[in-house]
Amino acid sequence: MKLTDNEKRDVIKYLEAGKPLPEKYRFLLFGDAQEVELLWNGKTNEVTNVVLPFQVIEQIDEPRSDAKFGNQNSLFDTSGRQISGWTNKLVWGDNKLILSSLKNGPMRKEIEAQGGLKLIYIDPPFDVGANFSMDITIGEGEDGESFTKKPSVIEEIAYRDTWGKGADSFIAMIYERLKLMHDLLAEDGSIYVHAGIQVNHFIRLALEEIFGKENMVSEIIWSYGTPSGGRASGTKAVKVHEYILHFAKNYDRRIENKIYLPYNEKYVTERFVYKDEDGRVYRTRKREGGKVEKQYLDESGGYATINCMV
Repeated sequence: MKLTDNEKRDVIKYLEAGKPLPEKYRFLLFGDAQEVELLWNGKTNEVTNVVLPFQVIEQIDEPRSDAKFGNQNSLFDTSGRQISGWTNKLVWGDNKLILSSLKNGPMRKEIEAQGGLKLIYIDPPFDVGANFSMDITIGEGEDGESFTKKPSVIEEIAYRDTWGKGADSFIAMIYERLKLMHDLLAEDGSIYVHAGIQVNHFIRLALEEIFGKENMVSEIIWSYGTPSGGRASGTKAVKVHEYILHFAKNYDRRIENKIYLPYNEKYVTERFVYKDEDGRVYRTRKREGGKVEKQYLDESGGYATINCMV
């Protein structure tokens, strides 16, 4: 820390007067501060470390024949039956307390023994406003009955805690949870965060600060499709997309599998125009150096779309 004599006198003067230091001193006093940082009122790096026990409320375990049973030693058992440990669990509660309990409790050892947590997908709240009312119709036709579902106490409390202080309270909420998720992820794991236009910028900055800009993999645009009807008749541009932000715990160690979609009939007809002596359909491609090679339709994966951790 290198301050001039004048700067030292200024710091003392502000402290004695009980006034906040000008912004420039935050970077002068703390030289290891990040070049770009997301700031909000009450920011802290502390996270919840509480450990609460998980209690079984309900267990759905339909009988299956032994022939249909999957690998009981696999984390991702496909039989549908709860074998043991933490597979196929739906946990109800405050996600911050759940994350903290997973991070600091005994179940973490079970998770890590199975290779760790490889994938997290979250769909946090957007800035939708405090009105959680909705009109619901039960029944059809003349016998149908409509009523308005009012916001519950839990919904009102959740809104107050998340948006009660505007952007400050939302960022504080999502930041702490993202830090817990970052710690839980395996070194080759990834996180996907669904965000709307209202909060995408906040969430992306929080992710860059926690995971590091170098570990951002992609920003996926999820399109609703072409606007029509009332949405298209207004005077402003219509919102037809949201975002899914993909970050890796460690970019170079991330697990990715390319996703393919099948070729449509028109594409196949126009491109795969050759047949060999065995009747296999193929097309030709010219590679570097002018070399021509065959690509067989039955060996092609289809359209390459995105790389996704699955």
